[in-house]
Amino acid sequence: MSKPEINRPGPQEYLDLFETDRRGARILEDMILRFTQPAVVTGGIDAVLKTYQRIGQREVIDFIVRQINRANGVQESQPEESNDV
Repeated sequence: MSKPEINRPGPQEYLDLFETDRRGARILEDMILRFTQPAVVTGGIDAVLKTYQRIGQREVIDFIVRQINRANGVQESQPEESNDV
């Protein structure tokens, strides 16, 4: 059984929601503050696990920002991995 096709939002929709709409811009700003934390450098394996968790959270923010940049015509400086779901 295959997955049903989903009409995914494009870069312009991310731009409209997170930059043009003041509410979306405010939410994105809050998300950036919450989910872009530095690596944990002390604490052994717990620090490593916490850092991996933070990296996972940041990937969502990075995806949103990449979509906004695409809509604004910003060229990516390096090839993107195919994780854009």
